Amino acid sequence: MTLPVPQFSDDQAEAWDRVADVLRGAGVDLLEGTTLPAATGKPTVLAVIGKAGSGKTMLLAELTKALAEAGVDLISGDYEGRRRKDRRTLAILAPTNKAASVLRGRGVPATTIHRILYTPVYDPEYERIAEWLAGNGDRPEVEGLSDAALDRAKAFYDQVKSIPGALATAGLRGSDFILGWKRREDPLDIGFIDESSMLDERQFEDLREIFPTLVLFGDPAQLAPVGQSGEMVFDRLPEGRKLTLSRIHRQEFDSPILDLAHALSDPALEFEAFERMVEEAARRDDRVLWSERVDAGLMARSPVLVWRNQTRVRLIQAFRSAYGAPADALLPGEPLICDGIELPLKHRKKRIDLEARGLIKGAQVIYLGPGKKPGFSRLHVVGSEDPLVSAASIVKIELPDTEEPFIPYAARMGAAFLHGAAVTIHKAQGSQWEDVQVFAPDLFVAARTGRCEAGLPLWKRLAYVAITRAEKRLHWVVRNRLARPSEPLGIADLPRANTVLALDPVEED
Repeated sequence: MTLPVPQFSDDQAEAWDRVADVLRGAGVDLLEGTTLPAATGKPTVLAVIGKAGSGKTMLLAELTKALAEAGVDLISGDYEGRRRKDRRTLAILAPTNKAASVLRGRGVPATTIHRILYTPVYDPEYERIAEWLAGNGDRPEVEGLSDAALDRAKAFYDQVKSIPGALATAGLRGSDFILGWKRREDPLDIGFIDESSMLDERQFEDLREIFPTLVLFGDPAQLAPVGQSGEMVFDRLPEGRKLTLSRIHRQEFDSPILDLAHALSDPALEFEAFERMVEEAARRDDRVLWSERVDAGLMARSPVLVWRNQTRVRLIQAFRSAYGAPADALLPGEPLICDGIELPLKHRKKRIDLEARGLIKGAQVIYLGPGKKPGFSRLHVVGSEDPLVSAASIVKIELPDTEEPFIPYAARMGAAFLHGAAVTIHKAQGSQWEDVQVFAPDLFVAARTGRCEAGLPLWKRLAYVAITRAEKRLHWVVRNRLARPSEPLGIADLPRANTVLALDPVEED
C-alpha cells in the first residue's frame, strides 16, 4: 500500500498496515478513505508497544488523521452529535488527565477514560455523614471511623461548611467516599488508548466490552498499575496481537536523556554505574545536569520527582519554608495539583464546565490568590488555552509525620488540590515538563531494597519513567538538600495573571 507518511520507519509501516487491516475488517478502509456501517462480531484488541522515542505518538496521530479523512467522527465526553446508523466514531483516550493533556499538546484530541465512559457514584454510607453534618440526619455509625474521627469532622464543618474538607479531617479522601463510576449505557466504536501501561484490569475489561475495535499504545518499560505485580494489560495478549516499535525516532536530536533512559535496559547495569553515566553525560552535554541540591525555583513550575511519599511531603515543606510561606495560607505562585472535582451526580454539568476550562484531575495549577467568595481561589491552569479561573476549592497541604492534612481553604464542594512542588514518579506518568528534577537519593533507596517488578529492578523502572518525563533538560539531584531561591515566589511569569475568568459558584444546591 502507499503510506500517507513517507518518513515512517519499517516497524511503523508494518504497524500501520496491521492496524489498517484490523480497521478494514471493522468497516473502515484507510487506503480508500471509505467507511461502512459497523459490523457485529468478536471484539478485536491490538497493542502497539515501544519505549520512549519509538514513534508511538506519531503513529497514533497519523492514524487519527487518516480515520478523520475517511469520515470517522472524533468524539469526546462533551458532545457526540446526533446518532446515525451508519456513523463511525473514534475515541482517543488516556487513563489520566495528565496523559490526555500531553496528547492534546501534540495536536491529538484526547480525553480520559473516565470522562467519556463513567460518572461518579457516591457511597451511601458517607452520604449519611454528609446529611448529619448538614443537620439533616442523626449521627451515623460508620465502620472504620471512630467517634473521635466523626468529632473532628463535625468540629471542622462547624467552622468551615465543607463536607469534603470535613471528611478529609476524618482521614478520608475523595476515593474513599466516591463508590465508583457509573458506566455509560451506549456502546462506542473504535478506541485508541494511549499510555495503556497505566491501565488496570477492570478498566481494560470495561474498554473491551464497550469498544468492538480497540488499539492500545503503551511503553513496556514503564511502571505497571499498583497491585498488578508489574504486569501490564497488553502482556497477556497473544504475540500476534502485539506490534513492537524499536527504532528511536528522536535519535536525530542525539538526545542524551533518551540515551540514559535506554541504557537502563542493560541487565548488568547497577545503580552506581548508572550514576557515573549520568555524571559523564552532564560533563559533555548541558541537557543533563548533575545537581547537588534541589532547585526551589524549578519546583515552583515543574515538580521534583520522588519515589517515596514521605520524601514528597518533606520536600514540599522545605519548599514552603524556603519561600517563607505561612503555615495557614498559600502564597501567590505556589503550585498545586488538582486531585479531582468533588461534586454529586446532580452537578455533572458543573463538573463538565470546570473540566472544559482545564480544571481536571491531575492538572497542574498555580495559585494566584483568594477568590471573591469564601472558599474560592483564583487559579492559573497550566497548559490551558484559557488558563485563568476562579473556583470553589478544597486545598490540602500534607505535613510530615502527620496523617491529617492541613486545609487552609475549603468550600462546601468543588475542586480538591494537593501541593504540587513535588510528586511521586508513579503520579508523574503521562506528564512531561521542559525541566525535570529527579531526586536520586530515593532511587538509591529503591536500588538497595532489591525489589523487582516483572523481572526488572524497581529502581530501573522508576529511573526510566522519571527520566523520560524531561522534554529538554534532566536535573539529576544527588544530595538531600534544597537550594535557597534566588528571588521571591510570584506570578509575573504567568500570562494574564492579573485577570480572572469568573465561574459560576460550585456548591451544593
